[in-house]
Amino acid sequence: MEDRDWRTVPADFLQSACPWRTFRWHKGQKHYSGTYWSATMRDHVIYESRLELSRLLFADFDPSVRGIVAQPFLLKTVLEGKVRRHIPDYLLLTEQVPVVVDVKPLHRLSNPEVAITFDWTRQAVELRGWKYEVWSEPPAVELENIRFLAGYRRDWLFSPEVLEDLRGAELDGVSLRQAARCLPDRPESQVRSAIHHLLWTQSLVTELNQPLGPSHVLRWVA
Repeated sequence: MEDRDWRTVPADFLQSACPWRTFRWHKGQKHYSGTYWSATMRDHVIYESRLELSRLLFADFDPSVRGIVAQPFLLKTVLEGKVRRHIPDYLLLTEQVPVVVDVKPLHRLSNPEVAITFDWTRQAVELRGWKYEVWSEPPAVELENIRFLAGYRRDWLFSPEVLEDLRGAELDGVSLRQAARCLPDRPESQVRSAIHHLLWTQSLVTELNQPLGPSHVLRWVA
């Protein structure tokens, strides 16, 4: 661990940071810790709750995110004569500015201590021109769709030839059911899986605010 001036520490330095905490395990705990293999990082990223895992899924699905760092640093400040410390949950390195993320259930945001911590953290982050985000429960249907598509995130499992054929196919405005039959010389299940991978990478897009199904219409990203 190394003390640095928050105002000058570069984002690239934080990109290689190890998680500040190790997993906390105790009998009867109500949260679930674990590791998630991130397609963005090509490596495992830790989480300390199911809600944190949900944020990880959304970050991994976001094509603008180029790096994900769990528990990237410990912030310290003096507030009203008291030393305060806080470890954010994630640092997302994006195409725009770094995003510092705290994950907290909605019902806990009204806790005064939580509110104070997030307030001074936001001020410290935004002072640098970075973005600060407090993330709570996402829309349930969208989460389930992204969780489903995450099962197709490992690119080495898909035939490059099938993916290339799909990229050359006329799929804009076509339903998922029809698209799965667009390569008659390939097994339909193989083509459907490859389409799900293209949806994960967002080469193809569709509406995710309704449960994903055969009638969903596909669009190519311009």
